[in-house]
Amino acid sequence: MLLDFFPSRVLTIYLAKMFVTRIVAVLAMLVLVLMMLDLLGKTGDILAVPGNGQGELLAYASLRVPQLVSRFLPYSVLLATIITLAGLNQNSEVIAMKAAGLSAHQILAPLLLVGVLVAGLSFAFNERVVTRANATLKAWEAVDYAAIPADPATRSNVYFNDGNDILMAATAAGRGADTVLTDVSFYERDDNGMIVRQVDAAHATYAGADRGWALTDASVFDVGTAQTRNEAQLTVAPGLTLDQVELRRVDADAETLPELSRSIAALQSADRRTSELEAKWWHKLSGPLSAVLMPLLGAVAGFGLARSGNLFIRAVIGMALGFAYFVVDNAALAMGSFGGYPPLIAAWAPFFLFLFVGETVLVRTEE
Repeated sequence: MLLDFFPSRVLTIYLAKMFVTRIVAVLAMLVLVLMMLDLLGKTGDILAVPGNGQGELLAYASLRVPQLVSRFLPYSVLLATIITLAGLNQNSEVIAMKAAGLSAHQILAPLLLVGVLVAGLSFAFNERVVTRANATLKAWEAVDYAAIPADPATRSNVYFNDGNDILMAATAAGRGADTVLTDVSFYERDDNGMIVRQVDAAHATYAGADRGWALTDASVFDVGTAQTRNEAQLTVAPGLTLDQVELRRVDADAETLPELSRSIAALQSADRRTSELEAKWWHKLSGPLSAVLMPLLGAVAGFGLARSGNLFIRAVIGMALGFAYFVVDNAALAMGSFGGYPPLIAAWAPFFLFLFVGETVLVRTEE
């Protein structure tokens, strides 16, 4: 049995199906157009790599589409809300529902229910698909589309400090004790920051705690004597631990909620600043809930008299409220990233602010 908050079962299904259809249509249109524009800019870079062809273009599209879906799903819900309610208003269906005794909140109830379902699906999609696509695409872009790395966590052009010394590598692949650095350069510096020795090697592996990183077939250049010698085995950077290497990997967009929780805990134990990551952790929860907020912000388009341009003005107001939310949300997240707002406030304040704004507008104008 439906609660009194919802209209009849038939009307609830009718409104929900209409809303879902328009969400899917708007989202498909946005993703297709944006994907084509993105390919126009990226095709040249991808095909510039010898051996790349149609398969690599399709691989890029398969990695980019989940990002576009995740980013523009809330916009699709907003536009679908305005299209749905404006159509109902123009066809006098809203008037008929009000004449039957339904309030504005009851008319919006099926749309809010769909918004809750979309928010849940969006969260699951972000955790299971988008994070993996982000990790793989960033690793591929880091090697200029040469080859998709087998390990999406592979990073390019990394460097680490061991006191005054610096260890640089073209790539860092693997995790934990299995981490492998390639195209390695080690710069040993004195207390004044001057380089006294440079060591180059093709690979470096972790040699163990307090031992550093083992280089094979290393070329050692001594600045003082200006001589170069070869070393079959050499260990450098004894102070560079696995924790330091792992902490440099944290990318909130490429980690699931549990993974990001562990990364934040590790950074906090190392006395590192985590406000940016904490804000993004909370935003992984508040972000999908914007799908619940959009029907409320766009509801202004569904009521009032559909004549003399009034419907168009209301649709513009609903769209403005929705886009204002996204602007404030991004601004608050940016403020939370550099410590201007506490992470919890940065992630949730825009949601509750516009929840109250949307509810106030609806109650003052329709209830």
